[in-house]
Amino acid sequence: MCACMRQHVGRHCLRAHLNSQLCLRNAVPLGTTAKEEMERFWNKNTGSNRPVSPHISIYSWSLPMAMSICHRGTGVALSGGVSLFGLSALLLPGNFESYLMFVKSLCLGPALIHSAKFVLVFPLMYHTWNGIRHLMWDLGKGLSIPQVQQSGVAVLVLTVLSSVGLAAL
Repeated sequence: MCACMRQHVGRHCLRAHLNSQLCLRNAVPLGTTAKEEMERFWNKNTGSNRPVSPHISIYSWSLPMAMSICHRGTGVALSGGVSLFGLSALLLPGNFESYLMFVKSLCLGPALIHSAKFVLVFPLMYHTWNGIRHLMWDLGKGLSIPQVQQSGVAVLVLTVLSSVGLAAL
């Protein structure tokens, strides 16, 4: 037992001795600390009277900007909708047909049914057509400013037409 303890203490002392020599031998002095760098950064930026970052209010809204934001929003909404639909299929009692029969029993007018179908299919069609537009951009096609504007209008027209067509089914 005594030999085991002596061996453990010896190793511990050897490690402490070697580690301190290794650390001192390999240490490189830093030029500045992080605090000094941050102070220099803020002094430079506050002295120049510039905003920290561009604010959305300084940009004039354009069609591609609005469509980019809507594309991200429809992507989030579609993933959330599919997730909720899947969870409801797993957790709610009954099957899809029973819920379809429930909606039919409400005797909603055709205008309300078609409007609801349009609202449900519009994000899908918009995300699909705008995704095809992005794929064309990935191929290097349609990247000039006039073509970007034209493809944006084409996506909106195709979205409305395909949404109306699918809602009419």
